[in-house]
Amino acid sequence: MKFGFGRRMSEILFGAVAIALMLSPVAHAEKYASIVVDADTNEVLHARFADEPRYPASLTKAMTLYMVFDALKSGELTLSEDMPVSRAAASQPPSNLRLTPGSTISVRDAIRALVTKSANDVAVVIAERLGVTESRFATLMTAKAHALGMSRTTFRNASGLPDARQVSTARDMAILAERLLEDHAGYYHYFSTDSFQWGSRKYPNHNALLNSVDGVDGIKTGYTRASGFNLMTSARRDGRRVIAIMFGGSTSRSRNEHVTDLVEAAFNSFNTQQMDDAVMTSYAMSAPNSPAHQDGAALPMLNGQVFVPVVGEGDESGAVIEAQAPAN
Repeated sequence: MKFGFGRRMSEILFGAVAIALMLSPVAHAEKYASIVVDADTNEVLHARFADEPRYPASLTKAMTLYMVFDALKSGELTLSEDMPVSRAAASQPPSNLRLTPGSTISVRDAIRALVTKSANDVAVVIAERLGVTESRFATLMTAKAHALGMSRTTFRNASGLPDARQVSTARDMAILAERLLEDHAGYYHYFSTDSFQWGSRKYPNHNALLNSVDGVDGIKTGYTRASGFNLMTSARRDGRRVIAIMFGGSTSRSRNEHVTDLVEAAFNSFNTQQMDDAVMTSYAMSAPNSPAHQDGAALPMLNGQVFVPVVGEGDESGAVIEAQAPAN
């Protein structure tokens, strides 16, 4: 699958990006990347550093779930199957469910745990069930990713925990989101799960856009110190769907604000009929361009100005824990 700019739109968009960069005192962030795609036409509406290697963090789990959905479709797994928890799985750092060796978790609960809690121990349970070892499963993930067209992606684990060799791109993650929607539409609803009950604890979904941005119905957040705050999301309004990917937010709030801007700008470009489509898309997408932070983490652009949030304010649930234990 390939995403591309329309010729006229490409010329106008890149012109707007160049002007915005000249007018804004913005240094390119080493962690930041973004892309917005019209899922119905595969047209790229916005892209910044979309093909540069970035650490996916727990966006990795979207690929792990793709593998699960493949296995469900083929009959290799069933939703009711109980999968055993090994010592290796139980030893994974947070975010986790604190699974114990010798216990089990159903495939259905495992899916929900990855979507909401982003549980690293559950990711390894899945990896060992489908690949025998996590290392072999990561090899299978990489092979599948390349088959899907994610040519710049390499997986070394199933969770997204730090590994310098585990990289992807904003464009590749957009491809993955598109293929999840196309290939596994029957399972995509799991990505809109609000919360997950495990034992006596109820875990909310880390994706705050689900309940705050019109039309957003998935899919995954991610965070490590190396990656910054990442988000892959999809939204549908009035029969139109967009996919937005962002890497490198400085906080979960700044990431959420920026991705919201990207999504709103995309739909604004669809909804305004009085202007030429290419011109309107240029106008709508020119503000949320390439935010940056001197430490390499992205900050959102609002109306061409860098928006600096209160540090720590509005971080997703468990942000302090995330900072201590990556891959949420």
